[in-house]
Amino acid sequence: MMFQQRVRRLCRRTRFLFAAAGCLLAAACGHRDAPADLTIVNSAEPESLDPAIVTAESDMRIVAGIFEGLTRQEPVAARPVPGLAERWDISPDGKTYTFHLRTNLTWSTGEPLTSADVMYSWLRELNPATASDYAGQLFYLKNGQAYNAGKITDPAQVGIHALDPFTIRVELDHPTLFFLDLCAMPLTSVVPRQAIEKYGDRWLNARPLPVSGPYTVDFWRLNDRVRLRKNHQYWDAPNTRSEIIDFLPVGSPNTALNLFDRGQADIVWDKELIPSELVDVLLRRPDFHSYPYLGTYFIRFNVTRKPFDDPRVRQALALAIDKDRIVHKITRAGEKPTASLVPAGTANYASPTGLGYDPQRARQLLAEAGFPGGNGFPRFEYLFDSGAGGKKLHEDIGVELQQMWHNELGIQMDLREVETQVFWGMLSRVDFTVARSSWIADYNDANTFLSMFMTGDGNNETGWSNKRYDELVHQANETTDPAVRQKDFQQAESILIQDELPIVPLYIYVGINYFDTNKVTGIWENLVDEHPLGSIQKLRP
Repeated sequence: MMFQQRVRRLCRRTRFLFAAAGCLLAAACGHRDAPADLTIVNSAEPESLDPAIVTAESDMRIVAGIFEGLTRQEPVAARPVPGLAERWDISPDGKTYTFHLRTNLTWSTGEPLTSADVMYSWLRELNPATASDYAGQLFYLKNGQAYNAGKITDPAQVGIHALDPFTIRVELDHPTLFFLDLCAMPLTSVVPRQAIEKYGDRWLNARPLPVSGPYTVDFWRLNDRVRLRKNHQYWDAPNTRSEIIDFLPVGSPNTALNLFDRGQADIVWDKELIPSELVDVLLRRPDFHSYPYLGTYFIRFNVTRKPFDDPRVRQALALAIDKDRIVHKITRAGEKPTASLVPAGTANYASPTGLGYDPQRARQLLAEAGFPGGNGFPRFEYLFDSGAGGKKLHEDIGVELQQMWHNELGIQMDLREVETQVFWGMLSRVDFTVARSSWIADYNDANTFLSMFMTGDGNNETGWSNKRYDELVHQANETTDPAVRQKDFQQAESILIQDELPIVPLYIYVGINYFDTNKVTGIWENLVDEHPLGSIQKLRP
């Protein structure tokens, strides 16, 4: 089922990109663009703007501006606050949420937005035909996982019900401490049934496109920009600060810096869009901002391919990596080397210690696995993407790993660079041997990191499955006792980073963006690096 879902998802994305190249480009051609109020350099070309499909952080930034959920993230600490729902009630046992929608909600096209739209959107996310990587975040709903797996087909059995046009009742399998955070994620935002049923896979090409968030899509011009325009039908439109926002898909750090320095871009997101050779100098500038946030850079193994199906091989490769060398030689912005997946600073959690740097032990394990001195070990590929701004970073890290594994273990690795869309498709199909990866917290809880490696999760992308790991993560999420929850999560993470190692964590991110605080307001540093578009404004001279 999972493989079939991935094939359907890849085909749908391919169709969408062709549609975007035609309809969206045609819609913008022949018109001279008015100047934007705010211009943001946003890394790679979006893969999609469908909340059920997007997985990349750069895509989610745009999606969060055009679609909204029951809650939304406030800009200072990125905590969930009322969105389409003005309030909610929680049952004493923590398993039932009753959301009360604002009575003045409309789509950007003027039609009423009701609880039926919310229910449709969530069931669409869970529908196995949608093949969403993030569907697992709604498995906390009663029968959510069974519906996604096709074990039940009646949506009425899923724990979401529209009681009346303005009231939604959500039933959970167990208390979920971060549930309101999930309600602020793109996956739970409300999408237009009327457009989806009319246009199918091409629904995002509808003009006008009905949206539920603070901005509408003016146009998406491939290899140029995505332009958003203020949605005056939005319930909080008076507090939406900018009228027009342009997102530029720029893959080159040098280009991004030049656009910023020439005043053609107001904000540049992400450390990968800083020229690596200038990091030390640029971080001393007042318009470059560095701060801690919850993100981990790691590598994935495809555990279905020999010899990487042997945990001793994966442990050996992990022990042969000098992570200090990577952060001091390559990243150089204050990143912290790590052997754990969940970053320090995550609420109510401290990670167990993973595998450190021990080349001698690495050689012993490789010999035990049948490859003494690397003899007989097959040549393999390290996959990384070229379309994002981090091209040089990903390549440089790949070169270091290549040298370390050759020098310490005597094994040969080739680097394989592919375009961003190809890269994400190969990860989804688990069509690689070793690949660069990263994860940025969707909310401040260990679950956002650990749940994705559960069996069948769309973001697992390693072929790895461990029954005990699944049980521990489930147990952790079924309790509200912080001490018990931490213990279960720690045992699960120990399996992940000490025993089985389908992944190898390398370092904890440092959040970096650049903008002039004298010209742009509404951006606050926070642990999940989320900055709602409606709060950002460029000051007039």
